[in-house]
Amino acid sequence: MSSTGAGGRELTAEPLRWGLIGSGLIATAFAADLSVTDSGRAVAIGSRSQESADRFADKFGIPNRHASYEALVSDPEVDVVYVATPHPMHLANALLALDAGKPVLVEKALTMNAAEARELVASARAKKLFAMEAMWTRFLPHTIEVNRLIADGALGDIVTVMADHGQWFPKDPSFRLFAHELGGGVLLDCGVYPVSFASMVLGKPDQILGLVTPAFTGVDGQTSMLFGYSSGAQAVLTCTSSAVTPVRAAIVGTEARIEIDSLFYAPSCFTLIRRDGEATRFEPPATGKGLHYEADEVARCLRAGLLESPLMPLDESISIMETMDTVLAQA
Repeated sequence: MSSTGAGGRELTAEPLRWGLIGSGLIATAFAADLSVTDSGRAVAIGSRSQESADRFADKFGIPNRHASYEALVSDPEVDVVYVATPHPMHLANALLALDAGKPVLVEKALTMNAAEARELVASARAKKLFAMEAMWTRFLPHTIEVNRLIADGALGDIVTVMADHGQWFPKDPSFRLFAHELGGGVLLDCGVYPVSFASMVLGKPDQILGLVTPAFTGVDGQTSMLFGYSSGAQAVLTCTSSAVTPVRAAIVGTEARIEIDSLFYAPSCFTLIRRDGEATRFEPPATGKGLHYEADEVARCLRAGLLESPLMPLDESISIMETMDTVLAQA
């Protein structure tokens, strides 16, 4: 099955032609990972200057170099746009692409808050264009296997989900995690991984308790969260920008538990430990950094004529933003 992309090109087995908005670290990782998949290739880069666009394009052999995001989304050779700018720019950049008739993959967290997320999703749906949050963890081989085990009932009833993500960053007030104008705060950058992980397993929480300690610039620097669900299950999640934590995750059920190695949100391995202590090790093969799996999912969805991914639905991305809004409101 094929569908028609921007510019009328048939999206068949031909690689998707990606246009990238932003030329920072995550865009660099994404462009590098496209080299290990045949589902798509980077054909255009849009940056805030010609110099940075050329520098990025030279590194990855990208033919089309644009000194503005407007020029990037207007490029007729671009089938789909990847938004890789800081959080405060996600909404505007995604709307720019959608207004140009281009499907979008938007870096996580999807937007700054739930209101922006709802606006982005409403625009994509009104225009009947594909959109997805780039929560790459959802599409990694070990995550697919974890979800299969849960669906098969291997864990029994889920009781507890635990996940943490902490990194140490130098105290630089201009760095994006500490700068207000760049959407600073650990929850949107690191904490979104544990929150999204809990959402994947248990859905939207019915009760949300958050404890937030500010960083030296006043943005959230460390956050602990306790979520409650109508089933009786709970999620215990933490994130910090001032220390390196184990960055592991666990899903505990009445019959067994899953313990995911560090880094749980990147290509990883895990152990299934049954109630009697019997352990089974899972080491799914993975290639590259892991970002190409989300690119593969975008290609799969577009070729199937889907407007969103069943593995990372738009309504769930909105729900995750609503949950994080509630946590930050308790600061």
